[in-house]
Amino acid sequence: MTLKGIEDLSLAYGLNHYAIDKPLRDVLKVYLGSEPDLRTLGELAGRELYEIAYRVDRLSEPLLITWSVRGDRVDSVWLDPAERLILEKLIWDIGVNRYPFNGGSWHEHYASLNIIGDPGVSCILTITIQTAYTLEKYAFEPVRSYYRSLSGLSKPTMFGATWFTEIQGGSDLGANATVARESNGLWRLNGYKYFASGAGLADVALVTARTPGSPPGAKGLSLFAVPRVRRDGSLNFYVRRLKAKSGTIAVPTGEVELVDSEGYLVGEAGKGIYYALESLMVSRLANSHGALGIARKAYLEAALYTAHRRAFGRRLVEHRLVRRDLLEAESLIEAGLVLAHEATEIFQRSSRDTPPYTPAYHYARLLTHIAKNVTAEIALRVTATSMELLGGLGFLTEYPVERWHREALITPIWEGTSNIQALDMLEVMAKKGAHKTLLEEMRGRAKETMNVDTSRKALTAIETTIEQMLVKQPEIVEYEAKDLLRKLGYAISAILLENVATRLWEKRYHMIAEIILERELLGRPIPLLNDGDFVDVVSLGGQINI
Repeated sequence: MTLKGIEDLSLAYGLNHYAIDKPLRDVLKVYLGSEPDLRTLGELAGRELYEIAYRVDRLSEPLLITWSVRGDRVDSVWLDPAERLILEKLIWDIGVNRYPFNGGSWHEHYASLNIIGDPGVSCILTITIQTAYTLEKYAFEPVRSYYRSLSGLSKPTMFGATWFTEIQGGSDLGANATVARESNGLWRLNGYKYFASGAGLADVALVTARTPGSPPGAKGLSLFAVPRVRRDGSLNFYVRRLKAKSGTIAVPTGEVELVDSEGYLVGEAGKGIYYALESLMVSRLANSHGALGIARKAYLEAALYTAHRRAFGRRLVEHRLVRRDLLEAESLIEAGLVLAHEATEIFQRSSRDTPPYTPAYHYARLLTHIAKNVTAEIALRVTATSMELLGGLGFLTEYPVERWHREALITPIWEGTSNIQALDMLEVMAKKGAHKTLLEEMRGRAKETMNVDTSRKALTAIETTIEQMLVKQPEIVEYEAKDLLRKLGYAISAILLENVATRLWEKRYHMIAEIILERELLGRPIPLLNDGDFVDVVSLGGQINI
């Protein structure tokens, strides 16, 4: 008897999710100079991981274990055995978190999150690598060396976490009330973290807290590494409960109580907000690439379904409005792809900067805020469109597209809501002048493209948007901040797509740049492509059968 997977429920199951994604491979080729070999991960993502993530969401959410059979308080999380095994594969066999620490790049790491797709699994990897990044860069021994186990460079496997959010403040970290006091050379923390992803799983967490005499607000925060166990081996913090969520089931999210918890100061006291925001840049970029992974999974289901399903005497894909939907969805994904990798490139170049930082770092921040918002919007739009293309089947929980839309809903929320990203974008422009670097960079990029008309219109949109921001009243600019961010994001994407078209000499990227320009910046209908060009775009350059 042949054992079956979920191929009867999913059209994307069984595909190599890297090999079929020519746009992702092309963008990596542009930024890295050659295409990395992520096919083993692509095979895993299209089979075992795809099925395991589906199972965890439907049947097997993490379980909090408060007391051990020996009577000890443990506050650990029991994961589905299949999820534990797939995490081990991703960390050790694939090495997803090793790339930035072993001579690889952040592009490969983030592309891996895109391929993985599932945001719960990706969140576990993300909170772990951002902990590794921060400890390696700013911490002192003994906790600095944890970064090796967190990044998968050495065993045993360790998981990290970033616990900044408290109930009274949410995204307003300046409202943090957790306190840290030093006693006999050791810091002890007391407080309550309300949204704590990795609760019960993390071996060490980054925690924001106030030290005695620190000023109010965000500038009064310090950052601490808080291990799961104390030096005497007892539990160092407590998990009150795990939260029931609409999606991201694979990552346990709970409420953590710190009671005289032992902590180690990371970097300098009073600079915690800088280290925390830098750590958040790592996860905001992860959110950008992960959102695109969610969108890609939903798109694959929808595109393959429309190529198969017949209605009114024709395949769905032969109907004009379905073609329009597919063109819009694919163009959005590829616009987000170049934007996210451009932000990643600038972050990578500035990743050794330290406070007070350089203009390159502030530009990386600006692009990260823009990429995080735009890709979250893309995930929402593409997954909603994909549900609609499947009709009633898209709304049924037994088929994957419904889950991908649920998963997309978190992307504008965690790691700072869309409102926070838009306000932080304004802040880094007003206080750090990051828009000047943006203008300089995009003017240079526009000159590097063969299709001068598209690039010129996109550049004009960037220049006009920034000029208007500089002359309007501050309260008006704040009110319009998300619209301004959106315009900048899609204009940057159009120029970058033209760069890819020029570098690879591929017409399809020019066509997608034009679609983004017409639809997202000028508000016009999507250009109607001939049959050959349409199939080239929506089939990912001929990688899937349409």
